[in-house]
Amino acid sequence: MSPSQTNQRTRSAAWPWITLVIDAALVVAFAALGRRSHESSLDLAGVLGTAAPFLIALVLAAALTRHRNTWSQLWPAGMLTWIITVAGGLLLRVSLFDQTAALAFQLVAAGTLLVLLLGRRLVTVLLRRNLTAHAS
Repeated sequence: MSPSQTNQRTRSAAWPWITLVIDAALVVAFAALGRRSHESSLDLAGVLGTAAPFLIALVLAAALTRHRNTWSQLWPAGMLTWIITVAGGLLLRVSLFDQTAALAFQLVAAGTLLVLLLGRRLVTVLLRRNLTAHAS
């Protein structure tokens, strides 16, 4: 195997991890935006405390959808990731983290995470298509 093929394989093997980190950063951004809109502190502990249930659910979703192989899929893996992240995050928020989840929060969380998590996948699909078209 040539050095360029090795480098290409290494880069392609890194993409699932990179996209999972991006997804996690988007969940943290969602938490920070929510805290800011409610004039809550933006300290790291507060933001991570708000994001934690959704981050745990995101990791669970990644495991269940085999993120390593489905990191750029909109359907069904992207949709399942969104559903598991929202439903699991809300469930954990209320049961394990002893936080509230008013209906308005549930709707905002679902809508915002839909745009962020599926939007990231849509951008990924479009970029991959563009790169593939230019490589041909």
